[in-house]
Amino acid sequence: MSRINTNVTSISAERMLNSNKSMLNKSLERLSTGLRINRGSDDPAGLIASNNLGNELRSINSAIANSERADQVVGIAEGGLQEVSGLLEELQGLVTATASSAGLSKEEKQANQLQIDSILQTIDRISSATSFQGIKLLNGNFDFKTSGISTGVSDYKINSAKFAGDSLNVDVQVTQSAQQAGLIMSMGGTTLAIGTSESFVIEITGSKGSRQLSFANGATANNIMSAINTYTDITGVEATTSGGAIKIISDEFGSSEFVNVKIVDDGGLGSATGGVYQMQSTAWGTINAGSRITLDDSAATNGIRDEGQNIRATVNGVAATSDGKRIRVSTDFLDVDMTLTTSRAQSNGTFTGLTVTGGGADFQLAGRVDIGGKVSLGITDVAARKLGNATLGFLSDLASGKNNNVVDGDLTDAQRVVEEATKQVSALRGRLGAFQKNVIGATTRSLNVAAENTAAAQSTIRDANFATETAGLTRAQILVSSSTQILTLANQQPQSVLQLLG
Repeated sequence: MSRINTNVTSISAERMLNSNKSMLNKSLERLSTGLRINRGSDDPAGLIASNNLGNELRSINSAIANSERADQVVGIAEGGLQEVSGLLEELQGLVTATASSAGLSKEEKQANQLQIDSILQTIDRISSATSFQGIKLLNGNFDFKTSGISTGVSDYKINSAKFAGDSLNVDVQVTQSAQQAGLIMSMGGTTLAIGTSESFVIEITGSKGSRQLSFANGATANNIMSAINTYTDITGVEATTSGGAIKIISDEFGSSEFVNVKIVDDGGLGSATGGVYQMQSTAWGTINAGSRITLDDSAATNGIRDEGQNIRATVNGVAATSDGKRIRVSTDFLDVDMTLTTSRAQSNGTFTGLTVTGGGADFQLAGRVDIGGKVSLGITDVAARKLGNATLGFLSDLASGKNNNVVDGDLTDAQRVVEEATKQVSALRGRLGAFQKNVIGATTRSLNVAAENTAAAQSTIRDANFATETAGLTRAQILVSSSTQILTLANQQPQSVLQLLG
């Protein structure tokens, strides 16, 4: 080297020293922060992916917290319902005990009524007091709001509904009518004409039970009708008359209902008069003359049976499960249970049953905020005035002075109301329990797995690998030391030119 103005070797050594120092500083930064990506220049694409995964992880963790909060809310509601369920059991016992009137004084009945009044007041108190952070849970606060309820809907319950707009129409299309079971029996006239020593004996059977009835000469169609209706609560069968014909029908609708008429003794009427008829399939309630079975026919003596029919319908395009006039759909977006009126259930066609305008308890159980990540749950009012239905009556009707009080009211109806209230509370508890177990539980487990995998993915992209970085640190330290030494030697090299000057 004989030139001193430009020390190329020194410049090269300095460049390598700066490069090695930069590498050392990067290793020190990564080891001190624990992150492989500390700024965009470290890995632009990786930074974007890491930030996106971080946002997803934060949302998932919030959804997990929401799920845990939802479990707490539902748990408190279920606890209140458990107490109501226990009170209803006690109420059932009081109604049954009071029904045994023999040997029961008026004072004892009044004492039982006082207990019933106290139970009803407690149920109302639980309904209004059960809350979470001051938010009432069992007073209808989380029930769904509706409008435009069709006259064709006699009763309904909305368990869940999710919709993006301001409202949701519940459209029903009836494709098959609901029917009662029914037969028509004729004696050949309005009055039974048999021998004075003869008896006309029939056995009427329905879904609840059977009774054998015997009639003497001169009994009218109205007499037979009244006798059948006396045992409606036992047989599930009722009767009406039209001329001399007696229509024997089930008192409920559906495929589980049936009517069976057995002629035990025709009283000598034989095949000359009367008979048992089916009804016309296209005009239910009208006699099908061609279906006559004579009173002494073997089919009549063995029993003639007719069965009811469930309604068939779709709700918002989803095939509904049915029982008599009752239909239900249960989907992620709509869970509704409706009972149609008789006229509507027997008329094929489409109509809007009701419109859901809001309400319900909404829980965000997914990281992404949209209708798919939301779960909606309806919690009905369990006050005494709400438990029961319009047909049977309500639990509040058992209070003092009301129609179904146990002192001088109708105890049969009282028990039916208590049974219906018990079914409603049990069904609500079952829905809340299923929501906790199958929705909240499964969602929480799924979210925890998603959070774990998302965190792992983010860590792979963003976090520093300490094994790799410590190896890099050692290498950088050696290179910096080496570069420093070489730079020192490169700076000393031009001094050798002094030897040329003597």
